[in-house]
Amino acid sequence: MPFLTAALYKFVELPDYAALQAPLLAACEAHGIKGTLLLASEGINGTIAGLPDNIYAVLAYLRSDPRLVALEHKESWASAMPFYRMKVRLKKEIVALGVPDVHPALMAGQYVKPDDWNELIEQPGMVLVDTRNDYEVSIGTFAGAVNPATSSFSELPGWVEREMQSGGMLAEVDGVKPRVAMFCTGGIRCEKSTAFLKSKGFDQVYHLQGGILKYLETVLEAQSRWQGQCFVFDERVSVGHGLVEGELELCRSCRDPLLGAAKASPLYERGVSCPSCHSRTTDAQKAGYRQRQKQVDLAEARKQAHIGNKQETAHSAVKQK
Repeated sequence: MPFLTAALYKFVELPDYAALQAPLLAACEAHGIKGTLLLASEGINGTIAGLPDNIYAVLAYLRSDPRLVALEHKESWASAMPFYRMKVRLKKEIVALGVPDVHPALMAGQYVKPDDWNELIEQPGMVLVDTRNDYEVSIGTFAGAVNPATSSFSELPGWVEREMQSGGMLAEVDGVKPRVAMFCTGGIRCEKSTAFLKSKGFDQVYHLQGGILKYLETVLEAQSRWQGQCFVFDERVSVGHGLVEGELELCRSCRDPLLGAAKASPLYERGVSCPSCHSRTTDAQKAGYRQRQKQVDLAEARKQAHIGNKQETAHSAVKQK
């Protein structure tokens, strides 16, 4: 399996992040790296893949910036290149919570190492919250975890507020807020979500250091409390214990994983729809997806890459949304 995948993030002040975009993209392309990296004033986030020596060269380039010298990454292997192109994007946030004045670098919860996670989440009264989106939770989560049923990370603060105010699992009991343990894929969403809880007065907030990926890499399956697969945002779709690639496929319309008998459903059409998204797209959209799938099929028949254009580098025209 020749392709090394590196998932990385770091919350750090990068006021000059826009100026970092072009040289970082050039460094990645010079080493044949593909994937997506996000830059914002609050730090860097993303996943990249390539030949091992080239990945390590790009990581060394990033760590040559004194502000990123302590940048950590998580490794896994892919049997085929899991990305189509290289993108370096400018963002307001490296993970969008949409709540101002939440600073994970200063106020995140307490890190818990994977080897200590089982003991923590089995403690009486601990509220275990999966901070990922509903389609991610649908293919795997920790036993006993609460699913907030969000479709985007920015919906999590609203769920927290409702649970606090409606007597839910995050409500105070006799003036005391509950202890909360949170987890996500690689750790980045947990840093923001625990920082948000601390801004709401929760004192005992914990999160899984390195996220689910580090847990699956570190903890033996026989001792694991993880059930199912872990969704990843690339062409591998999911990984399991030992970070072994899963066998799930994506719906190319909504990008949700295809579960169970989804492909046998009359609502499934390759590249066009699945039972999850069929009712959410118009006939015109489906027609467009069919044309796209036709081009993909033709490219596959010719053994050509349908997707893979380089990122445009007209940086002077880039505007942050």
